[in-house]
Amino acid sequence: MVDAARVVVSREAVMRKMEHSKMKVLIPLILMSIPGALLAQWPTYPLKGEPKTEDGKVKMDAPTLKTADGKPDLSGVWAFTRPPGSPPPPPPDASIGLGLPPPGVNQFFNIGSTLKDGLPFQPWALELRKQRMAANNKDNPDAHCLPIGLMQLHTHPQPRKIIQTPGVIVILYEAQAGIRQIFTDGRPLPGKDAEPWWYGYSIGHWDGDTLVVETNGFRDDVWLDVEGSALTNAGKMTERLRRVDYGNLEIEITVDDPKVYTKPWTVTVRQKLMPDTDLIEFICGENERDVPHLLK
Repeated sequence: MVDAARVVVSREAVMRKMEHSKMKVLIPLILMSIPGALLAQWPTYPLKGEPKTEDGKVKMDAPTLKTADGKPDLSGVWAFTRPPGSPPPPPPDASIGLGLPPPGVNQFFNIGSTLKDGLPFQPWALELRKQRMAANNKDNPDAHCLPIGLMQLHTHPQPRKIIQTPGVIVILYEAQAGIRQIFTDGRPLPGKDAEPWWYGYSIGHWDGDTLVVETNGFRDDVWLDVEGSALTNAGKMTERLRRVDYGNLEIEITVDDPKVYTKPWTVTVRQKLMPDTDLIEFICGENERDVPHLLK
């Protein structure tokens, strides 16, 4: 017999998949991942020591907790939140076959949408982005069950889980089951001869209550957003993570890639705690038959 507490029609999970399905090239994959509209999810499990309101709810505006070594604890399951000016999500019963992103501010589709003048592209990089959009973004790694660039992961509608230890911080991404390590044990970034990685190499240090993360060693074909803003192996990313309070995380991200952009640029991404829950499996490649049908 199916345990109704473990297999439910979850509005939250449905909304994750529906947001993901707006990417036109990914609609078939998402449809396959929701058989019969039933989505497995973890049952609610309250964490010990989390702050509560008088009525027993998680107190999201409580002060940030500290680790044993006195650092802010970034641990938790986090969901990307839309910046001010973003369009609202579609209603639960909206068609998931439309495939069109909503207009206006949308960092997932266009990471530069919060910047007044957009991203400062080199001419060739702007033309590349136009070509990718004209081809319906069909070459985005997310459409081919490949690892996604860090910026797409930051803004992805599927959540991520931060696990913090004294020497390394691990981030588990539900999207494409990605795993990222941020080393905080004092090691330097690797040199230019390092093997390029999808997520690059990341080291971190604390600046007061802010975790500063530096990343280099990217592959030469990273997509920063759905519409194809590029990042190359010359790029470096600097992230400043600050847990504003118990329920809110703010990440300031600076990208410096002289091959692609005329100057460094900075955007801010916000994430909200998803208390008393956990990640679910996301297996993209199993029985995958759609890639041959991704057409312009």
